[in-house]
Amino acid sequence: MKNLIVLKVITAVLIISIIFSLFSCMNEDRIEVPPVKLEHVNGDYKGRLITVQGEIRGEKVVDFKIKKDTLTFPEFPIKEIVKAVVKDPIKTEAAITAMGKVKYKLNYTSVVNAEKNWVELTFVPKELELQIPVDGVSKKTIVTLVTKQKGYFAGLDHTLRFVLAAEKITVNGTVLSPFDAIYYNFPYCIKI
Repeated sequence: MKNLIVLKVITAVLIISIIFSLFSCMNEDRIEVPPVKLEHVNGDYKGRLITVQGEIRGEKVVDFKIKKDTLTFPEFPIKEIVKAVVKDPIKTEAAITAMGKVKYKLNYTSVVNAEKNWVELTFVPKELELQIPVDGVSKKTIVTLVTKQKGYFAGLDHTLRFVLAAEKITVNGTVLSPFDAIYYNFPYCIKI
């Protein structure tokens, strides 16, 4: 009988010790996130770009800069846009080469969340105007870019995430139809 009581006491002490150990470990695992400020968003970035148009998906790495309230692409990815306008693959590559680098500026407003651990960016895209050369003639192309969700800059790892979409393309005043929207997903962009 005494052995049974001693065994129960030892078991109870062991269970209580395990519970306190688990609670102390849970408190140690919490990482203190330093507060983020709007200025932390500014800088040079390298980002993973996933482009999706219908069933076609592509990936590449792109560079861009953020300064105050503007995100600037020194070389906006136009390959999918040109492919939609110029159907011939050989002429598409020739047009992209002739156009060179296309710069695009994306304006935004930003707000720090209440916990001060991330910045929310609301983008205000402008139309992208291109002159696409095909067979010695330039096709005036206007691309309507939109954002359907906000972008986020995480204070913990200083990364940025956002999505753009080319929703409509107008060529020489005529809306391109049929046209599948082009989604430019930036799931993970790091400051360099």
